Amino acid sequence: MTRPHDTDEGEILSPTQLNRRARELIETRFASLWIEGELSNVSRPASGHLYFTLKDAGAQVRCAMFKPRSSWLRFRPGDGMHVLLRGRVSLYEPRGEFQLIAEHMEEAGEGALRRAYEALKARLAAEGLFDQDAKRALPRWPRRIAVVTSPSGAAVRDVLAVLARRFPLVPVEILPVPVQGGEAAPAIVAMLQGAARAGRHDVVVLTRGGGSIEDLWAFNDEALARAVRAHPVPVVAAIGHETDFTIAEFAADLRAPTPSAAAELLVPDRADLERVLAGSRVQLRRCMTRAIERRAQRLDQLAARLHAQHPQARLARARDRLGLLQARLQRVVLHAQQRRADRLARGLLRLRANDPQRLLRGATERGTAAHERLLAALARAIERRRQRLAELVRTLNAVSPLATLERGYAILDRPESGGLVRSIVQLRPGDGVRARLADGELALRVERIDRPLPVGSTGGEDSR
Repeated sequence: MTRPHDTDEGEILSPTQLNRRARELIETRFASLWIEGELSNVSRPASGHLYFTLKDAGAQVRCAMFKPRSSWLRFRPGDGMHVLLRGRVSLYEPRGEFQLIAEHMEEAGEGALRRAYEALKARLAAEGLFDQDAKRALPRWPRRIAVVTSPSGAAVRDVLAVLARRFPLVPVEILPVPVQGGEAAPAIVAMLQGAARAGRHDVVVLTRGGGSIEDLWAFNDEALARAVRAHPVPVVAAIGHETDFTIAEFAADLRAPTPSAAAELLVPDRADLERVLAGSRVQLRRCMTRAIERRAQRLDQLAARLHAQHPQARLARARDRLGLLQARLQRVVLHAQQRRADRLARGLLRLRANDPQRLLRGATERGTAAHERLLAALARAIERRRQRLAELVRTLNAVSPLATLERGYAILDRPESGGLVRSIVQLRPGDGVRARLADGELALRVERIDRPLPVGSTGGEDSR
């Protein structure tokens, strides 16, 4: 027996793997679709999810709609009802059951209208009719408002009540039109075109109350959407409930969730304006008070200037100023005279100090004093030289041979050579010598040479 993995049959899958792959394949192939059929086996357990079967004459498919989408339904699903739903195909893996996960469901009567609505919306959006850049801002202070709606509906009462409460000064014109049925869309288009030609309004409100998709279908008209977009003044659309969206609202410059909200967006709140007005009144009163105070102060200054410019006052000031100038001139003249007198006195003192005779006497006295100081300095110098000479003479005498000769000594030298005789070894008997005494010289001849006796000797024969 050949095993499966030895053949071309592929890998072995478990039921879980098979169901998971089947679910992934189905969900990838059928991302989202619309389907219409009859409900059966409808059940809503305590979890809030909705489980049912969608069938026709030839087949059926199990469906599930999970919370919170199941709580958004506008009708109560029941067996036998024909519905149109949008969902994605899936597979319930634990039981391997093919099923449809519903994301939106409506009664089958609305299905054709819904498809037409989606197709028109996509086409107009592709043309740029809903672009935000083309939308206009509402006027901050509208001078006249046009309300295009049914004159007997609740929407017009809500709009008028809010406008009267918030800003009763603005005029409001009701432009009556039918808001439901086949004649509603052409009538609304004609009314918008007439209001555009009149040019009386700053802003237009297009509104009506809530209802089913059939009731609101007039506002999904293409001609109406183009008329709203082509209107020369901003258009505010408030149609149906907050969850209702119509083509006219996408084309309008601003969508309001309800008619009352549209009225609140159009005009400022009277209470806010009263607070602003009260603040402005206080500020204006404060500014006026300050202005009056400034004017009064300016008036006082002008009065003072006028009084100061009176001729008598000007003459009096001129006299006072003349007196001050005269006194100042006198002070200046006296001060100049005093400066000149002081300068003359200082010149005389300098002249006396520089008198030639006085300078000559001073120079003579200084020369005499200098001569005397020179003589005294010369005498002192001569005395110092004399004393120094005497000291040198005494020093010379102290070391002079002549002084030694005066004490009885003699100096011997050899006449032929002139050399001094310092020792007996220099002489021989018969040598001639010269003896120099203090008062003269002697010519001598050596007869005998006696040598000194050694220490401790008692005498004997002479040594030669």
